[in-house]
Amino acid sequence: MSLLMRKRTILAKKEVTYGTDPVPTGAVNAILVRNLSVKPFDGELVARDLVRPYLGSSENLTAAFRGMCEFEVELAGGGAAGTAPKYAPLLQACGFTETINAGTDATYAFNSNVDTMDSVSIYMNLDGVLHKFTGARGDASLNVEAKQIPVIKFSFTGLFQTVIDAAAPTPDYSSFQKPVVVNSVNTPTFTLHGFAAPMQSLSVDFGNQIVHRSLVGSDKILRTDRQVTGAASIEANLVATKDWWTLVKNNTVGALALTHGLTAGNIVQVNSARVQLIAPEYSDSDGVAMLDFDLAFIPSSAGNDELSIVVK
Repeated sequence: MSLLMRKRTILAKKEVTYGTDPVPTGAVNAILVRNLSVKPFDGELVARDLVRPYLGSSENLTAAFRGMCEFEVELAGGGAAGTAPKYAPLLQACGFTETINAGTDATYAFNSNVDTMDSVSIYMNLDGVLHKFTGARGDASLNVEAKQIPVIKFSFTGLFQTVIDAAAPTPDYSSFQKPVVVNSVNTPTFTLHGFAAPMQSLSVDFGNQIVHRSLVGSDKILRTDRQVTGAASIEANLVATKDWWTLVKNNTVGALALTHGLTAGNIVQVNSARVQLIAPEYSDSDGVAMLDFDLAFIPSSAGNDELSIVVK
């Protein structure tokens, strides 16, 4: 029988013990995604490089077994203030610690754990063929652009498990909130270094360095470093209005704040107290001069505070 690419589902569930499959289900752990790309087997190969009295290739032997998947999740709330969004386990497997403030918000801030960083098991079912990745950890980026749906793009690496035939799950997506498009109404706040700049786009790359450590007696996906970077495009202005050039010249760090969404249960905030502006350039948008910056998110001496995501 033919397999249909359209008939794919993603399930993800946080692991209690690293690498031990917690058996996600469609009723509880389905993730509503878009732009799904999967490398079911992305193993490391070692060439035998045999010397023989004739021409031809030698076999390659698999040295490490892993799989990879990438997808986007719409950036939206959890349905009620103080409720974690359904994509929360993915954020935690990208190095965030979750704090639930009942009735108020769910806040996600970085940690610098290595072995104790959360992990997830991810199931990808392609029309009856089930791929499992356990011990998965990953990287992600935020993309917020005017007149577009804001998204988080996730990239996970997990330990390869045997591929089997299995009936596709029945996913329940009812807890995923419908996103709102980025515009001047739905995105009421964007400030950069204290200035309410007309913003065309903002991207934030979490910059996790993910490695597969396959040793005798240990097989793990680890996050070994983090460099949070980004980019912003805002309308250019007079120096008298905001002197961006002196801020860049003096390597000044300042706050960034974004609020997207209007209704409790579907509000997301992105906050940073220490953002450095780098490499300003002009660009053209509809004949209007734009100022484009690279961004570096700098932790304070306390650490783990260069970025937070707050879901209200």
